Amino acid sequence: MAKKEVKTDLWVYNILKEASLDLEPQGSSVVEINNALKSASKNGTGNVGFPEYVGVVKDFLIVIENKADLSNHIKTDENGIISTDQKDIKNYAVNGALFYGHHLAKNTSYKKIIAFGISGNEKKHKISPIYIDETEYYRELPQVESFISFNESNIDEYYTREILKEATDEEKETAEILKDASILHEDLRNYGSLKDIDKPLIVSGILLALRESEFKNFSIDDLTGDTVKTDGQKIYDAIRSNLTRSNVSPDVKKDKILSQFAIIQDTKILNEINSKLKKTPLKHYTEFLNEKIYKSIKYSSSSEDYLGRFYGEFMSYSGGDGQTLGIVLTPKHITDLFCDLVELKPNDVVLDPCCGTGGFLVASMHYMLEQTKDETERKRIKQKQLHGFELQPYMFTIATTNMILRGDGKSNLINEDFLKQNTSKLQLKQPTVGMMNPPYSQGSKQNADLYEIVFVEHLLDSLTEGGRCVVIVPQSSMTGKTVEEQSIKENILKNHTLEGVITLNKDTFYGVGTMPCIAVFTAGESHPKDKKSKFIDFKDDGFIVSPHIGLIETEQAKDRKQHLLDVWFNRIESETKFCVKTTVQATDEWLHSFYYFNDEIPTDEDFEKTIGDYLSFEFSMIMQNREWLFKTPDEIKEDKKSEVK
Repeated sequence: MAKKEVKTDLWVYNILKEASLDLEPQGSSVVEINNALKSASKNGTGNVGFPEYVGVVKDFLIVIENKADLSNHIKTDENGIISTDQKDIKNYAVNGALFYGHHLAKNTSYKKIIAFGISGNEKKHKISPIYIDETEYYRELPQVESFISFNESNIDEYYTREILKEATDEEKETAEILKDASILHEDLRNYGSLKDIDKPLIVSGILLALRESEFKNFSIDDLTGDTVKTDGQKIYDAIRSNLTRSNVSPDVKKDKILSQFAIIQDTKILNEINSKLKKTPLKHYTEFLNEKIYKSIKYSSSSEDYLGRFYGEFMSYSGGDGQTLGIVLTPKHITDLFCDLVELKPNDVVLDPCCGTGGFLVASMHYMLEQTKDETERKRIKQKQLHGFELQPYMFTIATTNMILRGDGKSNLINEDFLKQNTSKLQLKQPTVGMMNPPYSQGSKQNADLYEIVFVEHLLDSLTEGGRCVVIVPQSSMTGKTVEEQSIKENILKNHTLEGVITLNKDTFYGVGTMPCIAVFTAGESHPKDKKSKFIDFKDDGFIVSPHIGLIETEQAKDRKQHLLDVWFNRIESETKFCVKTTVQATDEWLHSFYYFNDEIPTDEDFEKTIGDYLSFEFSMIMQNREWLFKTPDEIKEDKKSEVK
């Protein structure tokens, strides 16, 4: 076997291992498969033939055929169909993979086969999956960067989404959440005449009251529309009891939260029996939330920020997105990615200084809890290792409620301005990880202390030495055009280390109009001059915009994320069009687009296509009497002289 082939085989072995896929090289210990391969020669002789790797994942048979050179990836005929000529089966990865897949479909009992044609190396490669069933029908599937979608945990979801083209259980659940949010939003408006800012407070207050029903101190049946002790008073009392049970302290904090929920007992229309509903609006909302939302939160181990999702939906249905308040709620896939980028551990202490509805803290809590079964450690995580600040009183209330509902026994949230906090005092809490989505578009030359980069520096100064910090900010923050922002960037490099910046999908905050990026730092360690930071273009993240729904995850998302993490943690090399590693200056624009240059050598096909495109353009312009576009200034002058004569 050629040396280049061995390198490709080794690289494929490593990415299989990374995805927890245990396939066998050059044969199979499964008798049925091994017997079938005894007649699988690509020469068509009926002798033995082995693909590079083969194995079984659940009820799927996985087959892999490799080639070292990208030029040997695939050969198609004049109709664009994968060639089945014997020489092409031998010389091309995809053609060989298809051959083995068909042979195994015909000679084994396996009904679902995914064959991979792979070519290249870890830096430049193509991985092309093909689905084959027992009828020998095949479908070419989108190229992937890893095998993460094909391990035991993910392959069923991949099959449902990518091959059957059906919605997964998770997608159906998301669709239901969106539908329920729409219904509840309408009901809050129609039966309660509530302002947008009050809607999430009603939702979170009722959810706290429902939590008290588990202790027999609250029952939906008790909401009778009584005019002496109103439904609102009963819900309010249950909220007070649950805050006490949750050990929300000090009392001033509990009183702040209760004052936000006063609207439930004080709003007359909510406590009167509605002629159409035949009950009070509050009882109607409570029944709805109990059935549609509370049960989901109660039994969910997901990091999904349900209250955050509801809040975002309320704002979008109201014709606003919170931008006037600087509120940009962070999607679940970003909060989960933050945990991965800092490799969150059970002993970490997490600080989110602009916690909004608590999305980062919810994700962090679940991420840490998944890593330990020790009940003492789990209790410590919930009670002592999650800290947050939130300036807006109603958002603070929602965040506290969210954490309580997720099982956080003692929510360490503070309703104060983070920028006014003494960083030395904050360091006494020993925060090892900082996560933040700061208020956007609040800074200006007149309010330079509200630039997003100011929040970033203050957070870095608040962490322990060596702490990891990850933030999501507008790309303009990393550009830093103003004098004030440039100065802050200089200070950051003097005192902290920039690990890298990841440019995100422009629709990450769908409907908000923000071009976001993720920046990762190490706190308290001056940035070395020869340090090479990573700048990654992750705009193609596998998420797309779906009409009437918003940003949704496609099957490619897991694969794209795995590739990102593999590159970030130096498990694989990457082309510069995805990741540039370079030294940085404070005056640089800390973005992939600033450092990237195209280092790919054009192929003959690229050259021919470019020439063809140019000639087509030139012909089109000439036909429109615009041939002057292709003349030199001197030729144009001569033409004008001729016209004068």
